[in-house]
Amino acid sequence: MCQIVQDKLYNVSNARARLGEGPIWNINEQLLYWVDIYNYRVHQFHPASGKNVFFDVGDVVGAIALAGKNQLIMAQRHHLAFLDTQTGIVTPIVELETDLPDNRCNDGKCDPQGRFWFGSMSSSGKAEASLYRYDSDGSLHTMETELTVANGLGWSPDRKTFYLTDSPQQKIYAYDFDGTTGNISNRRIFVDLMGESFFPDGLTIDSQGYIWSAMWNGWCVIRFSPEGKEIFRLHLSVPLVTSCTFGGENLDILYITTASVGLSQKEIEKSFYSGDLFAFKTDVTGLLTYDFN
Repeated sequence: MCQIVQDKLYNVSNARARLGEGPIWNINEQLLYWVDIYNYRVHQFHPASGKNVFFDVGDVVGAIALAGKNQLIMAQRHHLAFLDTQTGIVTPIVELETDLPDNRCNDGKCDPQGRFWFGSMSSSGKAEASLYRYDSDGSLHTMETELTVANGLGWSPDRKTFYLTDSPQQKIYAYDFDGTTGNISNRRIFVDLMGESFFPDGLTIDSQGYIWSAMWNGWCVIRFSPEGKEIFRLHLSVPLVTSCTFGGENLDILYITTASVGLSQKEIEKSFYSGDLFAFKTDVTGLLTYDFN
Protein backbone atom coordinates (compact mmCIF):
# COMPACT_ATOMS: atom_id res chain seq x y z
CA MET A 1 0.00 0.00 0.00
CA CYS A 2 0.96 3.63 -0.30
CA GLN A 3 3.08 5.53 2.17
CA ILE A 4 1.74 8.88 3.43
CA VAL A 5 4.28 11.72 3.48
CA GLN A 6 3.45 15.11 4.99
CA ASP A 7 6.05 16.62 7.31
CA LYS A 8 8.26 18.27 4.65
CA LEU A 9 5.47 20.17 2.87
CA TYR A 10 5.38 23.99 2.97
CA ASN A 11 3.16 26.73 1.58
CA VAL A 12 5.71 29.05 -0.05
CA SER A 13 3.50 31.64 -1.79
CA ASN A 14 0.01 32.86 -0.90
CA ALA A 15 -0.82 33.53 -4.54
CA ARG A 16 -4.50 32.49 -4.40
CA ALA A 17 -4.39 31.66 -8.12
CA ARG A 18 -7.60 30.79 -9.93
CA LEU A 19 -5.88 28.04 -11.90
CA GLY A 20 -2.20 27.67 -11.04
CA GLU A 21 -0.37 25.39 -13.49
CA GLY A 22 2.73 24.66 -15.55
CA PRO A 23 5.66 25.14 -13.11
CA ILE A 24 9.17 25.10 -14.63
CA TRP A 25 12.50 25.57 -12.86
CA ASN A 26 15.20 27.89 -14.19
CA ILE A 27 18.37 26.36 -12.77
CA ASN A 28 20.60 29.22 -13.95
CA GLU A 29 18.61 31.91 -12.16
CA GLN A 30 17.38 29.64 -9.34
CA LEU A 31 13.76 30.66 -9.73
CA LEU A 32 10.42 29.10 -10.60
CA TYR A 33 8.09 30.15 -13.39
CA TRP A 34 4.44 29.09 -13.24
CA VAL A 35 1.14 30.27 -14.70
CA ASP A 36 -2.32 31.29 -13.51
CA ILE A 37 -4.29 30.29 -16.58
CA TYR A 38 -7.53 32.21 -16.08
CA ASN A 39 -5.92 35.34 -14.64
CA TYR A 40 -3.65 35.52 -17.73
CA ARG A 41 -0.53 35.59 -15.57
CA VAL A 42 2.97 34.16 -15.79
CA HIS A 43 4.44 34.12 -12.29
CA GLN A 44 8.08 34.31 -11.28
CA PHE A 45 8.81 32.94 -7.79
CA HIS A 46 12.19 33.63 -6.13
CA PRO A 47 12.75 31.03 -3.37
CA ALA A 48 15.70 32.89 -1.83
CA SER A 49 13.56 35.92 -0.98
CA GLY A 50 10.09 34.40 -1.10
CA LYS A 51 9.10 37.13 -3.56
CA ASN A 52 6.54 36.32 -6.23
CA VAL A 53 5.91 38.68 -9.18
CA PHE A 54 3.90 38.19 -12.35
CA PHE A 55 3.45 39.30 -15.95
CA ASP A 56 -0.02 39.94 -17.37
CA VAL A 57 0.11 38.28 -20.81
CA GLY A 58 -3.36 39.39 -21.96
CA ASP A 59 -4.96 35.99 -22.55
CA VAL A 60 -5.24 32.44 -21.29
CA VAL A 61 -1.79 30.85 -20.87
CA GLY A 62 -1.78 27.08 -20.54
CA ALA A 63 1.92 26.25 -20.65
CA ILE A 64 5.38 27.81 -20.74
CA ALA A 65 8.96 26.71 -21.37
CA LEU A 66 12.34 28.39 -21.16
CA ALA A 67 13.41 29.75 -24.56
CA GLY A 68 16.80 31.38 -24.09
CA LYS A 69 17.98 34.25 -21.93
CA ASN A 70 15.08 36.37 -20.60
CA GLN A 71 12.55 34.61 -22.81
CA LEU A 72 9.77 32.04 -22.47
CA ILE A 73 7.66 30.32 -25.09
CA MET A 74 3.96 30.18 -24.18
CA ALA A 75 0.94 28.17 -25.32
CA GLN A 76 -1.95 30.64 -25.09
CA ARG A 77 -5.61 30.20 -26.01
CA HIS A 78 -5.24 29.67 -29.76
CA HIS A 79 -1.60 30.55 -30.44
CA LEU A 80 2.00 30.24 -29.38
CA ALA A 81 3.94 33.32 -28.34
CA PHE A 82 7.23 34.45 -26.85
CA LEU A 83 7.35 36.40 -23.58
CA ASP A 84 10.24 38.75 -22.85
CA THR A 85 10.79 38.42 -19.09
CA GLN A 86 12.58 41.78 -18.93
CA THR A 87 9.96 43.91 -20.67
CA GLY A 88 6.81 41.76 -20.47
CA ILE A 89 6.35 42.09 -24.25
CA VAL A 90 4.36 39.23 -25.83
CA THR A 91 5.21 38.31 -29.44
CA PRO A 92 2.76 35.90 -31.18
CA ILE A 93 4.28 33.09 -33.24
CA VAL A 94 1.65 30.80 -34.77
CA GLU A 95 -2.13 30.27 -34.49
CA LEU A 96 -3.91 26.95 -34.14
CA GLU A 97 -7.39 25.48 -33.60
CA THR A 98 -9.08 28.80 -34.37
CA ASP A 99 -11.89 26.74 -35.94
CA LEU A 100 -12.58 25.08 -32.56
CA PRO A 101 -13.93 27.83 -30.26
CA ASP A 102 -14.49 25.40 -27.38
CA ASN A 103 -10.82 24.45 -27.38
CA ARG A 104 -7.77 26.13 -25.89
CA CYS A 105 -4.11 25.24 -25.42
CA ASN A 106 -3.25 23.45 -22.20
CA ASP A 107 -0.17 21.79 -20.68
CA GLY A 108 3.22 21.64 -22.40
CA LYS A 109 6.97 20.99 -22.06
CA CYS A 110 10.12 20.84 -24.17
CA ASP A 111 11.65 17.49 -25.06
CA PRO A 112 15.38 16.70 -24.60
CA GLN A 113 16.06 17.93 -28.15
CA GLY A 114 14.46 21.33 -27.48
CA ARG A 115 11.15 20.89 -29.29
CA PHE A 116 8.06 22.35 -27.59
CA TRP A 117 5.26 19.83 -27.01
CA PHE A 118 1.84 21.04 -25.91
CA GLY A 119 -1.73 19.86 -25.95
CA SER A 120 -5.16 21.36 -26.30
CA MET A 121 -8.34 20.72 -24.35
CA SER A 122 -12.00 20.71 -25.25
CA SER A 123 -14.37 22.40 -22.82
CA SER A 124 -17.31 20.75 -24.61
CA GLY A 125 -16.23 17.34 -23.38
CA LYS A 126 -15.81 16.05 -26.93
CA ALA A 127 -12.69 14.21 -28.04
CA GLU A 128 -11.56 17.14 -30.21
CA ALA A 129 -8.27 17.97 -28.49
CA SER A 130 -4.83 17.20 -29.88
CA LEU A 131 -1.16 17.00 -28.99
CA TYR A 132 1.31 19.16 -30.95
CA ARG A 133 5.06 19.52 -31.40
CA TYR A 134 6.54 22.88 -32.36
CA ASP A 135 10.08 22.74 -33.74
CA SER A 136 12.71 25.47 -33.79
CA ASP A 137 12.41 25.75 -37.59
CA GLY A 138 8.87 27.06 -37.11
CA SER A 139 7.08 23.87 -38.15
CA LEU A 140 4.05 22.65 -36.21
CA HIS A 141 3.27 18.92 -36.09
CA THR A 142 0.13 17.14 -34.90
CA MET A 143 1.30 14.17 -32.81
CA GLU A 144 -1.97 12.80 -31.37
CA THR A 145 -5.69 13.43 -31.90
CA GLU A 146 -9.08 12.54 -30.36
CA LEU A 147 -8.03 13.60 -26.88
CA THR A 148 -10.30 15.32 -24.37
CA VAL A 149 -7.85 17.25 -22.18
CA ALA A 150 -4.21 16.77 -23.18
CA ASN A 151 -2.27 17.14 -19.94
CA GLY A 152 0.67 15.98 -17.83
CA LEU A 153 3.48 15.11 -20.24
CA GLY A 154 7.13 14.21 -19.79
CA TRP A 155 10.06 11.99 -20.77
CA SER A 156 11.78 9.15 -18.94
CA PRO A 157 15.41 9.66 -17.82
CA ASP A 158 16.68 7.39 -20.61
CA ARG A 159 14.67 9.52 -23.11
CA LYS A 160 13.03 6.41 -24.59
CA THR A 161 9.52 6.83 -23.16
CA PHE A 162 7.07 9.71 -23.48
CA TYR A 163 4.13 10.13 -21.10
CA LEU A 164 0.84 11.91 -21.80
CA THR A 165 -2.23 12.35 -19.61
CA ASP A 166 -5.86 12.62 -20.71
CA SER A 167 -7.47 13.94 -17.54
CA PRO A 168 -11.21 13.22 -18.08
CA GLN A 169 -10.30 9.72 -19.26
CA GLN A 170 -8.39 9.30 -15.96
CA LYS A 171 -5.46 7.75 -17.79
CA ILE A 172 -1.74 8.36 -18.16
CA TYR A 173 -0.40 6.89 -21.41
CA ALA A 174 3.13 5.81 -22.28
CA TYR A 175 4.64 5.89 -25.78
CA ASP A 176 7.89 4.83 -27.34
CA PHE A 177 9.85 8.01 -28.11
CA ASP A 178 12.37 8.50 -30.92
CA GLY A 179 14.51 11.49 -30.02
CA THR A 180 16.06 11.75 -33.48
CA THR A 181 12.81 12.04 -35.42
CA GLY A 182 10.61 13.35 -32.60
CA ASN A 183 8.05 10.64 -33.28
CA ILE A 184 5.98 8.73 -30.74
CA SER A 185 4.48 5.25 -31.19
CA ASN A 186 3.06 2.19 -29.42
CA ARG A 187 0.62 3.96 -27.11
CA ARG A 188 -0.34 1.93 -24.04
CA ILE A 189 -2.03 2.66 -20.72
CA PHE A 190 0.56 3.39 -18.03
CA VAL A 191 -1.85 4.30 -15.20
CA ASP A 192 -5.63 3.79 -15.23
CA LEU A 193 -7.56 5.66 -12.51
CA MET A 194 -11.04 4.90 -13.83
CA GLY A 195 -13.47 4.67 -10.94
CA GLU A 196 -11.54 7.08 -8.72
CA SER A 197 -13.10 10.40 -7.62
CA PHE A 198 -10.08 12.40 -8.84
CA PHE A 199 -8.31 13.07 -12.14
CA PRO A 200 -4.61 13.01 -13.11
CA ASP A 201 -3.40 16.48 -14.07
CA GLY A 202 0.18 17.77 -14.59
CA LEU A 203 3.17 15.54 -13.89
CA THR A 204 6.92 15.48 -13.52
CA ILE A 205 9.51 12.70 -13.52
CA ASP A 206 12.37 12.15 -11.10
CA SER A 207 15.88 10.91 -11.86
CA GLN A 208 14.87 7.35 -10.92
CA GLY A 209 12.17 7.34 -13.58
CA TYR A 210 9.25 7.60 -11.15
CA ILE A 211 6.28 9.73 -12.18
CA TRP A 212 4.78 12.33 -9.82
CA SER A 213 1.22 13.11 -10.93
CA ALA A 214 -0.91 15.92 -9.44
CA MET A 215 -4.51 14.86 -8.76
CA TRP A 216 -7.32 17.30 -9.55
CA ASN A 217 -10.00 16.93 -6.87
CA GLY A 218 -7.71 14.44 -5.15
CA TRP A 219 -5.96 16.57 -2.46
CA CYS A 220 -2.65 14.90 -3.35
CA VAL A 221 0.28 14.14 -5.63
CA ILE A 222 0.83 10.44 -6.33
CA ARG A 223 4.23 8.94 -7.11
CA PHE A 224 4.14 5.99 -9.51
CA SER A 225 6.94 3.53 -10.25
CA PRO A 226 8.20 3.06 -13.84
CA GLU A 227 5.86 0.07 -13.95
CA GLY A 228 2.83 2.22 -13.08
CA LYS A 229 2.44 1.08 -9.47
CA GLU A 230 1.46 3.64 -6.82
CA ILE A 231 4.31 4.14 -4.36
CA PHE A 232 2.95 6.87 -2.10
CA ARG A 233 0.66 9.87 -1.85
CA LEU A 234 1.68 13.32 -0.77
CA HIS A 235 -1.43 14.85 0.81
CA LEU A 236 -2.14 18.58 0.59
CA SER A 237 -4.65 20.78 2.39
CA VAL A 238 -6.35 21.75 -0.89
CA PRO A 239 -8.39 19.63 -3.32
CA LEU A 240 -7.42 21.00 -6.74
CA VAL A 241 -3.79 19.96 -7.15
CA THR A 242 -2.74 20.80 -10.70
CA SER A 243 0.94 20.22 -11.47
CA CYS A 244 4.47 19.87 -10.09
CA THR A 245 8.13 20.10 -10.99
CA PHE A 246 11.50 19.67 -9.30
CA GLY A 247 13.61 22.69 -8.39
CA GLY A 248 16.12 24.00 -5.88
CA GLU A 249 19.91 23.94 -6.01
CA ASN A 250 19.93 20.14 -5.90
CA LEU A 251 16.65 19.58 -7.78
CA ASP A 252 15.23 17.89 -4.69
CA ILE A 253 12.35 20.28 -3.96
CA LEU A 254 9.00 19.45 -5.52
CA TYR A 255 7.08 22.64 -6.32
CA ILE A 256 3.33 22.11 -6.57
CA THR A 257 0.69 24.37 -8.11
CA THR A 258 -2.97 24.38 -7.08
CA ALA A 259 -6.26 26.02 -8.05
CA SER A 260 -9.31 27.66 -6.51
CA VAL A 261 -11.52 27.98 -9.60
CA GLY A 262 -15.04 26.64 -9.18
CA LEU A 263 -14.85 26.14 -5.43
CA SER A 264 -17.83 27.30 -3.38
CA GLN A 265 -17.40 29.57 -0.38
CA LYS A 266 -17.91 26.61 1.92
CA GLU A 267 -15.25 24.60 0.05
CA ILE A 268 -12.80 27.50 0.20
CA GLU A 269 -13.34 27.77 3.95
CA LYS A 270 -12.34 24.10 4.21
CA SER A 271 -9.32 24.55 1.92
CA PHE A 272 -8.29 28.14 2.57
CA TYR A 273 -4.94 27.88 0.77
CA SER A 274 -6.40 26.78 -2.57
CA GLY A 275 -4.51 28.45 -5.42
CA ASP A 276 -1.27 28.77 -3.47
CA LEU A 277 2.18 27.44 -4.36
CA PHE A 278 3.59 24.61 -2.25
CA ALA A 279 7.02 23.00 -1.89
CA PHE A 280 7.96 19.54 -0.67
CA LYS A 281 11.51 18.48 0.27
CA THR A 282 12.06 15.07 -1.30
CA ASP A 283 14.60 12.31 -0.83
CA VAL A 284 15.13 12.04 -4.59
CA THR A 285 16.21 14.46 -7.31
CA GLY A 286 14.40 15.57 -10.42
CA LEU A 287 15.55 16.09 -13.99
CA LEU A 288 16.78 19.30 -15.56
CA THR A 289 14.17 21.38 -17.38
CA TYR A 290 14.64 21.22 -21.15
CA ASP A 291 14.72 24.55 -23.00
CA PHE A 292 13.16 25.39 -26.36
CA ASN A 293 15.64 25.18 -29.25
